[in-house]
Amino acid sequence: MISIDEARSCILARTWVSAPVSLSAVDAVGLVLAEPAVSDIDSPPYDKALMDGYAVRAGEAPGCGAEWEVVERIMAGQVPTQPLRPGTAAQIMTGAPLPSGADAVVPVEQVEVVAGAAPPRIRITTDSIRSEQHIMRRGTCVRSGATVLEPGRVLRAVDVGLLSEVGCACVTVRSRPRVAVLATGSELVPAQTRPGAGQIRNSNGPLLCALARREQAEVVDLGIVRDDIDALRPAIQGGLAGDLLVLTGGVSVGVLDLVPGVLAQMGVEQVFHKVHLKPGKPLWFGVHQQGERRTLVFGLPGNPVGSLVCFELFVAPALRQLRGCPEVITEHRLARLTKGYHQRSDRPTYCPAYVTRTAQGELTVAPVAWAGSADQRAWHAANCLACFPPGKRMFDVGESVPVHLLEAAPAMSTPG
Repeated sequence: MISIDEARSCILARTWVSAPVSLSAVDAVGLVLAEPAVSDIDSPPYDKALMDGYAVRAGEAPGCGAEWEVVERIMAGQVPTQPLRPGTAAQIMTGAPLPSGADAVVPVEQVEVVAGAAPPRIRITTDSIRSEQHIMRRGTCVRSGATVLEPGRVLRAVDVGLLSEVGCACVTVRSRPRVAVLATGSELVPAQTRPGAGQIRNSNGPLLCALARREQAEVVDLGIVRDDIDALRPAIQGGLAGDLLVLTGGVSVGVLDLVPGVLAQMGVEQVFHKVHLKPGKPLWFGVHQQGERRTLVFGLPGNPVGSLVCFELFVAPALRQLRGCPEVITEHRLARLTKGYHQRSDRPTYCPAYVTRTAQGELTVAPVAWAGSADQRAWHAANCLACFPPGKRMFDVGESVPVHLLEAAPAMSTPG
């Protein structure tokens, strides 16, 4: 067996960064920018009003009660037709361009319209008119030619508005990894099927598909294949067309653990088999090279929790490197135990736990009740993996242990 760190290093050393592709900004959310996004205009592209009101020359404001002639109305989407002269104002709507000479907008709430005046006139009801109030000058946000988003950034939904504003309707990003998922086991039936005698539902396949999609992968679900060499070969062959093939089950030492042998027959080079880890010890990893195409092949344990742990620790970092993520590995954080844990294994053990952030910013963690590596129900109450170093001993309340956050551990408060 090799260590967790050695296994991860072996995987990442054989993992590349995917080629850049051009996508619409909306379709690229969650992917990593491969080239800078550059503005083709100043933003805003003109001096504009930030409120409905009247554009004025603030330096000439005669004070509260004074009347100004209104020379035009400027709506959003229109262009001013004349500059402001002393003693004149222009009615203006939010977002509309300022007329030449204007340097402030008086909100409509601070203005009275003089009834029956011809030409139209307004009366200012405030003494506090400041130059530059309620306006935004051209290029305040972005200048033409400026880089608004740097390469290596994971594109967020909130970025799409900015990209659209500066003309980047399409962006160059690292392509989505292509992942095939294959569940092996003669005892497996689809989730929608009621199990018969000796059967169980396939939960690993859907779980791994969901985890891969969380990592922004294009996923092909190859379904279930029985423990039979002749059935395994064509199923595995179909999965070798992508960037990753993730199998679950059939990688341990049982009579029907046929996956490593079939992979070898099909030209997949084994890099390692078995990791000093609990759960997840039977993990198998290899590489299939055919011409220029390389496929990373992961054989995950058949038990659901072992499969989840191996995905988090080994498959997810590979997918992040493929996507060009700046942070490939989610670092462990230290958290103080609020509940004791009896470590009984000579291997590093990852168990389901719930991490919380106190008002003082300290992370605390409590292992959740767990019946073992087939117990998926425990994960409903978990938002992290608590890692207990090898060695049979009791970890007491108050001790600190590393935790691996699951899906960024969105619930960082006490569970309801």
